[in-house]
Parts: sequence; structure tokens; C-alpha cells
Amino acid sequence: MPDQESADLGSIVNMLESRGVAPDSDTLDKVGRILAKLFGVDTDEVAILKFVTKYKSLKFVIPEKLSPVGSIPLTSTTALAARTAREGKPDLVNNFSSARHANVFEAVPLGRDPGELIQKIMSAPILDGTRVHGVVQISRKARSLSQAGADFTQRDLRTLVSLSPALDRFLKLCKID
Repeated sequence: MPDQESADLGSIVNMLESRGVAPDSDTLDKVGRILAKLFGVDTDEVAILKFVTKYKSLKFVIPEKLSPVGSIPLTSTTALAARTAREGKPDLVNNFSSARHANVFEAVPLGRDPGELIQKIMSAPILDGTRVHGVVQISRKARSLSQAGADFTQRDLRTLVSLSPALDRFLKLCKID
């Protein structure tokens, strides 16, 4: 099954590149759904952030609703996405709710019960060679850790990392300031 989702993601990126266009809202939604299906999560548990060189920060591409809310400075010491981008290394945290982390974006309503927070998360850099162009995160949200479902595995993390080339091509097409 992961091969099908990877192929679907590649097809979307190929189509966008051939047309020379940035992804519209429908395409952003489609990419979110593909990644959600791949990891057995809901679409609001998928995040793709683009590195904005000018501001030395990460800006949400997916979920699209978070894009106008703000950005995450790379200097943040509490944001997992910032650490992932700075270090250029993937990470897996199956007890995220008990870890110190920035949670301002969790407060933005995305159609989920506000009591359901990120309990488990995987975070991986989106790379072009050794240059970080963004971060992809997959999470499991629930009211408690015990309700959040299965732990993410090292295999899941490897799968997420393997998507970096396609996601890098995708991010290059996303217009974010």
C-alpha cells in the first residue's frame, strides 16, 4: 500500500511540474489525504512546512488553514519542527504530549475537539541534498496518550524520510512568503 501512495504523490508533483503551477487548495488537500492514508492518520494530523529563507522560519503549507496564522522561527527551542530543520534529522516522539513543546498551532480549530492534542509525532526534514527546504510531520491526536492509537515505528519514520525527494519537488512549487 505505501508504494501506491508514494506513486500518487509522485504523480501529483509530476503534473504540477509539467504545468508549471503552484498547488491550489484542492491539490494541497489531496497531498494531505495521501500522506494521511499512508500513515493511517486523519488529514489534520499531517503537516508540511516550508523554510522561508528571508524570515529564517517555517511556514505551514499543509494544513492550509495554518498558513496565515504565523510561522515558526528556526531559533525556537520548543518547536520540534524548528529542531528538525536546524539539525536536518528525523525524529519520532511517542509521548509528545508530556514533552515540552510549542503548542500555539494546536489551538487553531481544524474541526477537531479542542481537547484532542498531539500525543505522538514523527518529524522529518525535507531535503534537497543536504539543504533543508522544509519539514513534514505526521501526528496522532487524541484526548490522552492511551487513546492515540499505535506508536509510530522506526519503519514509519523511514517511510516518511523516503518521501523527502517528492516533497522537496512539491515544496519548490509552493508559493509562500
